[in-house]
Amino acid sequence: MKSSNPIFSRRGFDRPADAAPAGDLLVNPYARVGGPSLRKESPAGRPTMTMDDVIVRTAATLGTVVLTAALSWAVLPVDPDALGRSYGIAVVAAVTAFVLSLVQAFRHTPSPALILGYAAFEGVFLGVISDTTSTYVAPGVIVQAVLGTFAVSAGVLIAYRMRWIRVTRRFFGFVLASATGFLLLTAADLLLSALGAGNGLGLGSGGLGAVFGIAGILLGACFLALDFRHVEDAVAYGAPREESWLAAFGLTATLVWIYLEALRVLTVLRDDT
Repeated sequence: MKSSNPIFSRRGFDRPADAAPAGDLLVNPYARVGGPSLRKESPAGRPTMTMDDVIVRTAATLGTVVLTAALSWAVLPVDPDALGRSYGIAVVAAVTAFVLSLVQAFRHTPSPALILGYAAFEGVFLGVISDTTSTYVAPGVIVQAVLGTFAVSAGVLIAYRMRWIRVTRRFFGFVLASATGFLLLTAADLLLSALGAGNGLGLGSGGLGAVFGIAGILLGACFLALDFRHVEDAVAYGAPREESWLAAFGLTATLVWIYLEALRVLTVLRDDT
């Protein structure tokens, strides 16, 4: 079974041929029958992944997102007479980030250059979108969205550490099915809007838009729990150190997802007041 987040699939919770059965529990790819756990070195003699590795690489990846977002906000000011150009820059950056994430997803080994490149273009996208939203749509909403993202992340971390959330195969299946439906509805809404059907399915405004955004935040929270489980098991079973880049990649993508959904909800609520 593979773990994935709302933006792309990545390795994690794959079941190798020699892994022990786990019933309703997810099987970590590093847990081998008769294999050692909590190792300091991998079988090939390479150092294994630690929590410090994950923290450092996640900080580097998130730091790249924040830095490029701040630079794009300052260097690419939104022109009220050319909003289309600003949105065009955001779309190009988002598509580039998505392509880089797909390339990494299909690689057998993590590439720091691809992951940091993804983070840089994601930051440009977030910077332009945040600047536009804060300036012309909902002033001051960015701080609330950032605080909301931190609050959701902290809440999920506490719930996971207290074992209030149990990440099982059933949990994974439910999250994956929900994410598939969410993305299909989003694609249908965008397609209808592009074809001139007004507000599409109405997922970007009103009460329905707020409910859909809240569902997106909850979905991101579920994927964050999956990310925490992946990191915990990879560290416990001695994954190679370079796997910490994949952990940072997944955590960053999930946090970006939560931020965007929080921004959507706050913007919709601001429009309705």
